[in-house]
Amino acid sequence: MSRSIRTGGALATCVAVAAVTLTACGGGGTGSSGGTGGGGTSEVKVGLITKTETNPFFVKMKEGATSAAKAEGAELMTAAGKFDGDNAGQITAVENMVAAGVKGILITPSDSKAIVPALEKARSAGVMVIALDSPTEPQSATDALFATDNFKAGELIGQYAKAAMAGKPAKIATLDLAPGVAVGKLRHDGFLKGFGIAEGDPAIVCSQDTQGDQSKGQTAMENCLQKAPDINVVYTINEPAALGAHTALKAKGRDKDVLVVSVDGGCTGVKAVQSGQIAATSQQYPLKMAEDGVKAVVTYAKGGTKASGYTDTGVTLITDKSVTGVQAKDTAFGLQNCWG
Repeated sequence: MSRSIRTGGALATCVAVAAVTLTACGGGGTGSSGGTGGGGTSEVKVGLITKTETNPFFVKMKEGATSAAKAEGAELMTAAGKFDGDNAGQITAVENMVAAGVKGILITPSDSKAIVPALEKARSAGVMVIALDSPTEPQSATDALFATDNFKAGELIGQYAKAAMAGKPAKIATLDLAPGVAVGKLRHDGFLKGFGIAEGDPAIVCSQDTQGDQSKGQTAMENCLQKAPDINVVYTINEPAALGAHTALKAKGRDKDVLVVSVDGGCTGVKAVQSGQIAATSQQYPLKMAEDGVKAVVTYAKGGTKASGYTDTGVTLITDKSVTGVQAKDTAFGLQNCWG
C-alpha cells in the first residue's frame, strides 16, 4: 500500500520536534528567483499536519502537498503524530507552525474535539486552518473542510453489501476506528444507513475498534469470530483493517464465504478488491485534498481571501462484482485513480 513521496532538491532535512516530526520543504526557484509576479510567493509557509507519517493514506496526502508547494513556490512544513490519536503531538505541531509563521495549516485531526482550542488560537493569530479528510467538532472550528463525504463513502458500501447479500440474513461485524474520531463515526453511520439498519440492530453481532491498523484489524476479527462464528458480513473502517480481517477469516477457512467491504481506495486496497480479499471499497482522493489545500493557503497569502465551507473531493465505489442499483467503477479504474 505504501507509495513513495516525490521530493525535490529544495527539500530540507527532517527535524524532530517534541512528539511530532516537523519538516520544512522549501519551494523551488519559482518564488525565490524572480517569482511569479506580485512579489512572488517564496515566503509563503504552509503547514501540513497528518495523523501519522506511516499510513499510506497520509503518505499520499503529503505527496500531494509537496508537489503543490513546489509548483506554487511555497515552503511546506509537515508534521505528524506518533500514532493515530496522538492529539498532544498535533497540538505541539500547531504551536510550532504558528511560531514559524505559516499562513495556513492543513490538518487531519486525530481528535476532532480536543484539537479545537489549539486551532482557535492559530486562527486568532491570523492563520487560516483547513481540515483535510475529517472535520473538527464543531466543523466551524476550521475555516474550511476539504474532504471525502465520509458518510456517503460508508453509505455506498452499505448499499453494496445489502444488495450483495440478496435477502440472506446478515450477521455483521463492524471493525471501526476509535472513539472521538469523526471520520470513523461518519463511515460507520453511513454504512448502517446504506445497509438499512440502525445502531443496536440485532444484525450487528460484533463491533471492535482497530485504529485503522492491519494487525489490530486481525485481532478484532479473531475476537469477533470467537463471539459470533456465523458472521457473514464485515464492515471495516479502512483497507489495512480489512486485510487484517481477511487474514483472520482465512485462518478459520471463512475467507470465501464472508463479504468484506471497506473504505479508502488505495492502490493496495484496490488490488485486494481485484484479488477478491475485499468485495468492494469506497475510493477517496487524499492527494487532491492536499493539493487543493496548499493552493488555498497561497491564495489567502497573496490576496487575503480565505477558503470557507465544505469542498467535497469525491468518492467512487470500486468493485469487480457489480450489483443492481449501486453505481460503481471496476478495479481498472480504481488502479488508475488510486488516491490521485
